[in-house]
Amino acid sequence: MVHATQTHSPDRVAIVGWTARMGAITAQALAARQNSPIASARTRLLGAERDGLLRRSRPLTGHPALYTATRAGLRVCGMSGLDPCRVSASNALHSIACAEAAAALERCYPDHRVQGERELRRDEREWGAPLASARLGTAPTGGSLLHRPDLVLWPEACEDELPVAFEVELTIKAHTRLTDICRAWARCRCVAGAVYLAPPEVERALHRAIAKAHAGERIAVVPLDALPQPGRPTEAPADRTIPSGP
Repeated sequence: MVHATQTHSPDRVAIVGWTARMGAITAQALAARQNSPIASARTRLLGAERDGLLRRSRPLTGHPALYTATRAGLRVCGMSGLDPCRVSASNALHSIACAEAAAALERCYPDHRVQGERELRRDEREWGAPLASARLGTAPTGGSLLHRPDLVLWPEACEDELPVAFEVELTIKAHTRLTDICRAWARCRCVAGAVYLAPPEVERALHRAIAKAHAGERIAVVPLDALPQPGRPTEAPADRTIPSGP
C-alpha cells in the first residue's frame, strides 16, 4: 500500500512514468533505455513493485516479465486520464516488443519524444481530433474510425515538424485489412510517414500491402532486429527509417 505521505526518488517516479506512458515494460527494455545492466533495471522495477507503484506479471513462460503501473503509480507520476494497462498471454509478446522498440527509439533519437498508443489515445480524446492516427473510415456512431500506431516519435526541437508513426507488426494480418491500413497511412497528413518494424516473415506481407496501396513513399519497413541493442551503436537504423513528409 502507498501512503499519501510516502515520498519516492525522482528515478523511481521517472521509471513509473515511463511505464505508464508505454503501458507495459520489461527489465530488458528499461536496461536498454538507461544503458544499465539488466540486473540493475530489475532491481529498480522490483523496488517500485514493493512500493505498490508497479505490478509484475509473466503470462508467457520463457519470456520476460512485464511491469505495469498501478493506480497508485499513476497518481505518483501524475498520469491523469490513464487506467492501469492489462497484460495477458494474447498481448504479452507485442507488449514486450513495443517496450524494446520504444527504448531503442529513445536512444536513436534523443531529440525526439516517444509516445505509446495508450497515451496517444488519451491525448486524442482530450483534443477531440487525430494527432498521429490514420483515418480508416466512418465509425457506426458517425465519428472517424481511427487506426492508432503502437508508438509515435515526436520532434522536440521543431514544432512545425510532423511526428512519425511506428507500428510493431509481429503477425500477418489479412491482406485486405493490411492494405486498408497502409492506404490510410498513405493519405494521413498529421504524420510525416509510418514505419513498420517487423520480422522477415511479416515484412513480405507488408511489402505486398504497401505496393497494393501505392504507399511506398509514405511507409517504410524496417527489420525488427535492426533496432540497436545495448552494446551496439545508437545511430538511426537507416535513412529510410524516417519517411519524408507529405
